[in-house]
Amino acid sequence: MRPAAEVSIVVPCYNERANVRPLVAALSHALTGREWEVIFVDDSSPDGTIDEVRALAERDGRVRGLLRVGRRGLSSAVIEGVLSSSARIVAVMDGDMQHDESCLGRMIDAVACDGYDIAVGSRHVAGGDNAGLANGWRTFLSDSGIRLVQMTLPVRLGDPMSGFFAMRRDLFARTVPRLSGTGFKILLDVFLSAPRRPRVLEVPFVFRPRAAGESKLDILVLVQFVAMLADKLCRGFLPTRFVAFSLVGLVGILVNLAVLEVGRRFGADFTTGQWLGTLVAMVTNFWMNNALTYRDRRLRGARMWLGLGLFMVICSAGAIADVGIARAIFSRDGQWGLAGAAGAAIAVVWNYAVSSTLIWRVR
Repeated sequence: MRPAAEVSIVVPCYNERANVRPLVAALSHALTGREWEVIFVDDSSPDGTIDEVRALAERDGRVRGLLRVGRRGLSSAVIEGVLSSSARIVAVMDGDMQHDESCLGRMIDAVACDGYDIAVGSRHVAGGDNAGLANGWRTFLSDSGIRLVQMTLPVRLGDPMSGFFAMRRDLFARTVPRLSGTGFKILLDVFLSAPRRPRVLEVPFVFRPRAAGESKLDILVLVQFVAMLADKLCRGFLPTRFVAFSLVGLVGILVNLAVLEVGRRFGADFTTGQWLGTLVAMVTNFWMNNALTYRDRRLRGARMWLGLGLFMVICSAGAIADVGIARAIFSRDGQWGLAGAAGAAIAVVWNYAVSSTLIWRVR
C-alpha cells in the first residue's frame, strides 16, 4: 500500500492538456524522496485535460483528477481541491509550468518543520523575478494590483498576488467558511479571511514563460478581483456576486449616459434618449453579467437568447421606474446627466434580485 501523502499539490486548470505530463514529470523530479500527490481540478476543459489526467492516473497513483461540471473559477477550484485532500500540507500552483516546482521542497519544509503557517512563492523578494509575464500590460496590472492590496493586508507581503503557495491544511479548513470563493487570487482571499494572522515566509522564485496554452487573464477576471476586494472591505455584509453585479451596473449607467448624450446631440427628446439608453444598457449588462457575475452559471446558445429576452422583459419594470424617476428629476432641475444616472441606479437592486432567482438560478 502506498504511504499517505505528506503534501497534496492542487492544480486548478482549464485547457492545460499539453502541460499535464510535463508538470507531473517536473513534480516527480522536484519532490524525490517525499510522499506527495497532485490533484488536477479541471473545469470541464474542451481540450480533454481531464482525459489526459485520467490516462496518467491509471499508471501513477500519485495523480488524481477532479472534474467540475457547470462551474468555473480558479478560487472555487482550489477550495474543492484542498477539501478533497487528507494531507497535512497543501500546495497550490498553476498548471501552465510558470511556477518553479523546484521551490516546493523549501516551501513544504517551512510549513512542516519551521513553524510557518504559509509559505509563498514570491516574485518580489530578493532572488525572485516576474520576467515570465506575457507582456507589459500584464506586468502593469500585476504590479498595480500588488500595490492596491498591500494597503489592506494584515501582514507584510511582497507578492500577495502570487498563486504559488503551501500552507497547513487545517488552517485552510478553518478559513474556508470565510472565503469568498470568487475570482482568481485565492491566496489574497485566504490572507483577508484567516481567523488569525498567519506566520508567513516568502520563498523567491522566477516566474517562467508559459510552456503551452493561453493565459486566462482578461478584463473580466480583473473585475472579479475588484469585487472580491470590495467584499472583504465590506466584511461580507454584501455578497460578492452583488458587488460584481453592481460594478456591471455602473458600466450600464455609463453606457446609458453615453447613449443619452448621443441622442441629445442628434436632437432626440429626453424621454426617447432615456429609453434608448436604458435598452442599450440592459443588453450590455446582460452580456457582462453572463460573462462575469454568473460566470459559473453562464448561459449559452439558445438558453442565452432566452435569458436575454427574459432579462429584458422582467427588468422592464425597473426600466419603467428608471425612466419615471429620471423624468421627475429632469423636470425639476433640467440636468440630463444627474437625471439619467439616478434613474439607472434605481434599477440595480431590483435587477439583481430578479436575475439571481429567475435567469441565472442554480440548476
